Amino acid sequence: MDIGDMRRDFESEGMDREALSDNPTQQFETWFGDAREAGILEPNAMSLATTGADNMPDLRTVLLKYFDERGFVFYTNYGSRKAHEIEENPRAALLFPWIGLNRQVRIQGPVEKVSKTESLKYFASRPRGSQIGAWVSEQSKAITSRGLLEQKVAEMKRKFSEGEVPLPGFWGGYRVVPERIEFWQGRPSRLHDRFEYVRADDGWLIQRLQP
Repeated sequence: MDIGDMRRDFESEGMDREALSDNPTQQFETWFGDAREAGILEPNAMSLATTGADNMPDLRTVLLKYFDERGFVFYTNYGSRKAHEIEENPRAALLFPWIGLNRQVRIQGPVEKVSKTESLKYFASRPRGSQIGAWVSEQSKAITSRGLLEQKVAEMKRKFSEGEVPLPGFWGGYRVVPERIEFWQGRPSRLHDRFEYVRADDGWLIQRLQP
């Protein structure tokens, strides 16, 4: 299938250095707010790229659950494929594709586990069904049928029929600590605006990149 003629011009306002915050977290917060106000579906959905010991890049979509000056947090099963790859190579890249605004944000940096307190706080805020699901799924492992999964759900519902669902010891959060953040704004004729923040000893180096 030849789809080479699928294209559109990005009609959007430009991005100047003077309009950007000196702090990339603050700039991200501004753009994230814009995405929410614009009604972007799942604005906290981000592509997470990891590479394990086999040097084969891997990619999936996860949900951002928290961010601050320390980094960008998501949660998962510590036995999952992504977790094994992070253990083997604790560095990752994130991509927020806010296509409706002709924008994207790219983030790169090392990955660290969040504290158990942080994981417990978030886990307690999840719907009960999602809490049960965390106990049930051996994420990324093969299973012969969905029926077995549903059977395990029923078992866990009986097990935790009273009281709160506890935090599984094999489940928790990771924080991507940004070393490099790029803000991309689509412009006509593919002459896009790109600004990159690179962590330096005394703050952040900000530079415009060619499109």
